[in-house]
Amino acid sequence: MRIDTRGRVRQSLGLVVGQCRRAVGAAAGGRHRHWYALGLGSAVSLGMLLLVPTLASAVGGEPRASIETTAMPLPPPSPQPDRSAASSASVEWTQVTIAPGQTMGDVFTDLGLSSRVLHELLQDRELKQRLTRIRAGERFAFDIPEEGVLRALLYDRDEASRVRLALNPDGTLEQDVLERPMQRRVLSGTGRITRSLFADGEDAGLSVQVILELAKVFGYDIDFAQDLREGDAFSVVYEEVYREGERLRSGDILAASFVNQGRRFTAYRYVFPDGRVEYFDAEGRPMKKGFLRMPIEFARLSSRFNPNRRHPVLGTVRAHRGVDYAAATGTPIMAAGDGRISFIGTQRGYGRTIILDHGNGITTLYAHMSRFGRFGRGARVRQGDVIGHVGATGLASGPHLHYEFRIKGVHRDPLKVTFPKPQPLPQTELARFHAQTQPWLARIDLLEGRQLAAR
Repeated sequence: MRIDTRGRVRQSLGLVVGQCRRAVGAAAGGRHRHWYALGLGSAVSLGMLLLVPTLASAVGGEPRASIETTAMPLPPPSPQPDRSAASSASVEWTQVTIAPGQTMGDVFTDLGLSSRVLHELLQDRELKQRLTRIRAGERFAFDIPEEGVLRALLYDRDEASRVRLALNPDGTLEQDVLERPMQRRVLSGTGRITRSLFADGEDAGLSVQVILELAKVFGYDIDFAQDLREGDAFSVVYEEVYREGERLRSGDILAASFVNQGRRFTAYRYVFPDGRVEYFDAEGRPMKKGFLRMPIEFARLSSRFNPNRRHPVLGTVRAHRGVDYAAATGTPIMAAGDGRISFIGTQRGYGRTIILDHGNGITTLYAHMSRFGRFGRGARVRQGDVIGHVGATGLASGPHLHYEFRIKGVHRDPLKVTFPKPQPLPQTELARFHAQTQPWLARIDLLEGRQLAAR
């Protein structure tokens, strides 16, 4: 049985807060002041009684897996006479869900299995890689016919295949692979912005993954930190991945439209002959531009480009030749475009700073970082690479990213600078693109028509 430790902590804290509020309320009314100390003391005592055991189980003990025993039919075995009878029968599988921080050695100990057996399994190269790189939430199944004896192990190699590993009495291993067909279902959603992209996207039935992908696809044209307006609309056609009737995850966006402040943007997924996937508008122009409009995801625009801004720390009027995005310390900062790191280090009031040279006289600056990424001076970076993390180093009143865009040394407003349209697909590829995306274009038109009719 899995214990909801967080729930117990929240419940205990709720009781403590309630006791404290009642005690403080009595004192604030001026009645029976001596009850204030008594009430507060009893609240704290109750909190200690409730919280200490709970917190001890939450942080003091070893990680434990969720272990269940259930009857499961084995996957079809390979056609081997000596194993067919046993393999076709149902056995009691002990299913284990890996807990955070847990190793396979911990699992074997919990199940009463010898470390010697695990050591023998780890002699197989593929199995060693699979069993030593487990993640929280993964599931394994063990066939344990009697205490301390492991007869078989069942695990997912990937989304589409499951492995049954049999341990023979002579110490050899035999493996069966069960292919698990994947199904992709096409779904759609449409909505209007009334609160936020996340809230209204979820109301439209979109998963967090689809909402994030939607923001990424249109992120070159729309600054989702400041451009959204009430009444903006979106329509999305996307995939959901299923296996054996069970939903696994969201798939790719196939097509989408976004109406932002009266401007309509569309995007369609295109799969190249070599398997590459990219997004293009209806004319076949890539959605990916030379520069990201916003080099940090879902941050709040806290200060605009302003030649006459009063500095929040110094209190003097000093030109603000960039834009600021407020975000929590540690938030990833991405390279706005492909380029080379021409400067990395501390720069006066900017604190920890990186300057990227993108060629053609274009540079971008990222300041007030708490720490840098994995790149050093002179390194080439690709658009979207994490080059650092938000901080408050230098003259900063709080954690934020200060971002500047310069063309031949002249500062430009990053929110208003325009870039030339990228070239569309060549004619030889354009016909294939239109043929592939035509069904999704019609589906988007239908969704938008329904949305207009519902207004």
